[in-house]
Amino acid sequence: MTAPEITVATPADRDAVVGALVAAFATDPVLRYLFPAEETYPQYAAAFFGYLFDKRVHRETIWTVGRGASVAIWEPPAASPESREDALAAHLPADVLARVVAYDEAVHAALPDAPFWYLGVLGTHPDNAGRRWGRAVMGVGLRRAAADGLPAILETSNPVNVELYRRAGWEVADSFSEPLPTWIMQQPAR
Repeated sequence: MTAPEITVATPADRDAVVGALVAAFATDPVLRYLFPAEETYPQYAAAFFGYLFDKRVHRETIWTVGRGASVAIWEPPAASPESREDALAAHLPADVLARVVAYDEAVHAALPDAPFWYLGVLGTHPDNAGRRWGRAVMGVGLRRAAADGLPAILETSNPVNVELYRRAGWEVADSFSEPLPTWIMQQPAR
């Protein structure tokens, strides 16, 4: 299998990236907890992923295959997590925003205090599933973390993904059950 071409996302890739992620996460436990209503899922998920894209695109830590068909959104080591509340308040109703904030707080409470690279989103549009593009874009961030001598961290609420990530070298480092079962996974510093 030929290695896919991986590029750094630019603002011009926003629509493709957001569209791919909305489709990729349509049945994901976290996204369905945050945005449970079928009729509003596309709108709210697009606002959510658009926010994540806008926050990181200028840091050049969003890697894609096919200009957005498969996407890894990484957060480099930071001094402190940023609140999503203000940026999303204009796009989400109060009850939905409350779920986003509650989940975000639960995740941040389980993250380590030491610096790390954070894989915030990894998704492939369903039309491109099975090509191993997700693993390819994930690998770029893992190499950056290794070059910095730092661990990589992610969270998943999809039990199927725990085994997939284990096969890719991740280990369960922590977990929590509220507001929904979630595993914090880590690849140690190399």
